[in-house]
Amino acid sequence: MRLNPLHTPPSIDWMVVSPVLAVSVGGVLALLLAMFRPKADNTAVIWTSLLALFGAGYALVAQLPLPEASTFGDMVYRDRLGLIAQLLIVISTAVVILFSEQYLRARRIPFSEFYPLALWSSAGAMMMVSTKSLLMVFIGLEVLSIALYVMAGMAKQSNRSEESAIKYFLLGSFASAWLLLGIAYIFGTTGTLNIEAIAGAAVSDNALVRGPLLFGFSLLLIGLLFKAALAPFHQWTPDVYQGAPINVTAFMATVSKAAAVVTLLRVLNHALPLKDFFIPALTVVAMLTMIVGNIAALAQTDVKRLMGYSSIANAGYLLVAILAHVKSPDQVPVTTTLFFLVAYAATTLGLFAILTLAAKDGKEETSFADLNGLYHREPILAVCLAILSFSLIGVPPLAGFLGKFLIFQDAIVAEQLPLAVVLAITSVISIGYYLKVVRATWVDEPQGEISTRSVLPGGAKFAALACTGIVVLLMILQTPVSKFISGSGQPSAPLSASANAQPDR
Repeated sequence: MRLNPLHTPPSIDWMVVSPVLAVSVGGVLALLLAMFRPKADNTAVIWTSLLALFGAGYALVAQLPLPEASTFGDMVYRDRLGLIAQLLIVISTAVVILFSEQYLRARRIPFSEFYPLALWSSAGAMMMVSTKSLLMVFIGLEVLSIALYVMAGMAKQSNRSEESAIKYFLLGSFASAWLLLGIAYIFGTTGTLNIEAIAGAAVSDNALVRGPLLFGFSLLLIGLLFKAALAPFHQWTPDVYQGAPINVTAFMATVSKAAAVVTLLRVLNHALPLKDFFIPALTVVAMLTMIVGNIAALAQTDVKRLMGYSSIANAGYLLVAILAHVKSPDQVPVTTTLFFLVAYAATTLGLFAILTLAAKDGKEETSFADLNGLYHREPILAVCLAILSFSLIGVPPLAGFLGKFLIFQDAIVAEQLPLAVVLAITSVISIGYYLKVVRATWVDEPQGEISTRSVLPGGAKFAALACTGIVVLLMILQTPVSKFISGSGQPSAPLSASANAQPDR
């Protein structure tokens, strides 16, 4: 069969895809090593995984000064937003790997397969944030999710872990189905899967085009709202966070959320012709998310479950930042969204690194009582936990305060006063449950004899200290950090120009 000379293969810029390739190939090599190495020693697997992430990080940093580019027939796209998001994903995955090994062995689930699964899930997240094709968004989402389903159920001896995996799999499958159905409607209406070209088609006043397009966008948003843990699609979050191993929960709370938030930002940023439809709807979603997440967290007695509702609340804050930018892109930069995302990731990873001390004797208890007396055993970690909790509350001069203040300011500038008011009120409510963690660590005394021995392995200590340092320094380095990420997320061409784009059938 002869090839049609008009159908030439797309050009490939290997530099653009090198970060995802490095992480994916690293996962394959890690799995091969896991097959032949003794289960008692995962050192080679861990180092292979970290080297793959280092290679991906190096490739990302090297591309930061380069101009925007696309490859694989415009399926993979390079811009500053995607590069910074991928860098955050890579660093978050590396931090999770740092504190995973001793924790997994304490839980008696020393499965070396965790590391390649984490790499492949990260590769899926990186695919989601580095494309303007809805097809690649779906593929990346599935690669991210399928590995996470397995990781959530790794503690096979725990019924709660198996339950969380089943819940996440079933609800995630439904969310993926909604997203894929929405993509099908969008493609059937516009004849393209490119986000910018879809925005051009949305300008049409033809009801036969606009109606199905709005319906398709609604289904697409449902899938992304589920992945970002935004109400009313948040119900899975506390159950899965509580049941999954702590390192998997940390991975979901940072890597998965970063991928969903940045993808949502990119989709909404190029769907401005539909903003009269989705901004009012998502405004309600943001307010509901902040209210539900913060109020439900007040009643929690399990720290992991509390962090699940905290994740929901922070997703609401991030959605406020996105809506402010989308409504007033000329006045509100996307810098605030990325800055808050970095601050949230550092704070969350540090907290979960400290929580790995709850693993002992093959079990894991994360009630507040398990933190009692931490200041006797690990005074430095107790200080770190207090700083990270205060950052989540929004106490100055920590990164959490600056992130919330910038979002509040952007909401005012974008004339989103109701969102700003709800953000302020719910931030005050959050004091009630974050201080429970601080009180359990510093005030409540443990029952029985107090142990002064070290309770946390070196990797977890390093992760906790490094994340705490980032939370403190981000406030001081806000100006250079903002300059570093400034300009991210802006459309590469005026949206009106995309109306002339040719559909890619």
